[in-house]
Amino acid sequence: MTAKLPTPTVLENDVVRLEPLTMDHVPDLFAAGGGDEEVWRWMPAAAPRTEEELGKVARMLIDDDKHVPFAVVVRASGRAVGWTTYADVPGFEASVEIGWTWYGRASWRTAVNTACKLLLVDHAFELGHNRVLLKTDIRNERSQNAIRRIGGVHEGTLRRHRRRADGTWRDTVCFGILDDEWPPHRARLQARLAAS
Repeated sequence: MTAKLPTPTVLENDVVRLEPLTMDHVPDLFAAGGGDEEVWRWMPAAAPRTEEELGKVARMLIDDDKHVPFAVVVRASGRAVGWTTYADVPGFEASVEIGWTWYGRASWRTAVNTACKLLLVDHAFELGHNRVLLKTDIRNERSQNAIRRIGGVHEGTLRRHRRRADGTWRDTVCFGILDDEWPPHRARLQARLAAS
């Protein structure tokens, strides 16, 4: 079976609902993290200063056939607090990447990231993918630690991989989760969510 880029769908658990990103999410998203330099520090785009700027970035992701973007909606509030995507991984058979992820600062150190990654990784493997890739800036230690916590294994570093929004070169740290490695991590993360 050849796994392909997932199609837009709704994924949900008790904490979050991941729904296809639309322009209707932009006001909530801007309220959650628009203009916040720290939220956007490691993203490929600079922190949007207005809803219109954020809308342009959202539109780019929505229209890009190499990404499947989701709004991250907290179920308790019904508000979008960030976004995440599946991305195509050319040259890797039966692989999908989870990336372009950000959450407003109020969602940091909450159950939101764990809940999102459980949904996304589960769905990727249910669709027949062999591996999930996660990448981050070498300077983004918070993200690297979060990826390790969900079971990501460090696979290497791509030196001078891409330019940051400020024009400097970014080294990219790559992590992977294989389908047969996932069950114990999944069980541990579900237990953590249940305890929270």
